Amino acid sequence: MSALTLENQKLSGAAGSSGSVDAAGGGPRANRGRRRGPRRPLWLRVLLILAVLGTIAMFLVPLYWLFSSSLKPHGEIYSWPLQWIPTSLTLENFTDAWNSAPFDRFFVNSIITTGVGTFLELSLAILCAYAFVFVDFRFKKIAFALIIASMMLPGHVTLIVNYITVANLGWLNSYAGIILPGIASAFAMFLLYQFMRTIDKDILQAAEIDGAGHLRRMVLIVVPLSSPMILTATLIVMVGKWNEYVWPLIVTSTADMRTLPIGLLFLRSQEGYSNWGVIMAGAVFVSLPMLILFFLAQKRIIGGLAAGALK
Repeated sequence: MSALTLENQKLSGAAGSSGSVDAAGGGPRANRGRRRGPRRPLWLRVLLILAVLGTIAMFLVPLYWLFSSSLKPHGEIYSWPLQWIPTSLTLENFTDAWNSAPFDRFFVNSIITTGVGTFLELSLAILCAYAFVFVDFRFKKIAFALIIASMMLPGHVTLIVNYITVANLGWLNSYAGIILPGIASAFAMFLLYQFMRTIDKDILQAAEIDGAGHLRRMVLIVVPLSSPMILTATLIVMVGKWNEYVWPLIVTSTADMRTLPIGLLFLRSQEGYSNWGVIMAGAVFVSLPMLILFFLAQKRIIGGLAAGALK
């Protein structure tokens, strides 16, 4: 019993001494988390802060001027020095803009072309990405390389060919002519391809053993697992479709089929270069829906891109 008591005293004494060393700051626990890299010089930190503030100002100042000018009376827009804060707010510019051009029809056309075009483009991108990741077929690498190489071509290269095709099919001044030539997106396909590569193939092999075919595996397994990146790609494609200008301008010649970006040009031709308040109000009509959508979904966009990068 005496030997056992002495052994316990030695162990407790060793523990107490180690605890005292850690408490005094001499042990490894005291130093844990205290090591930091070399601090940046003060001038470099100031320069970085100024660069960040300058970048923020480059984006926010034009937006502020757009919205403030749409609410200003006509005289305050042309006052000098510039009047950054309106002294009086008016909605007259918005009513004049709405009455000067058929914005109700422009909104309907933009919603239809953006919604249907985004759905078709994302559906095709999901199918292509799934095939390149999970399906083995001949010349797969060559086909993938050709699709990725198409991203290097400017979009205007295919304008003439697409216009001749649409005209021969009789799709001018129609939703089909606006939507269908732009549903093949190598960018969206590549985003989804990179994300789907991180999915464990053992899950799909287990589903295949249970008798699930490619379509069932894609709908029930791959699409739910890829939902963060699908949402990110959807929002990016949607913004591009909403702001598309050149192609709808080429394939439409009547106001009934024009979209919002072209409607803004129509408004400027109606108002000229003298009534900028009305033009700014029309620009608010065009930009506000996508701004609201971005602010509501910005966390999901950043989260989807970060998830793809981390995986």
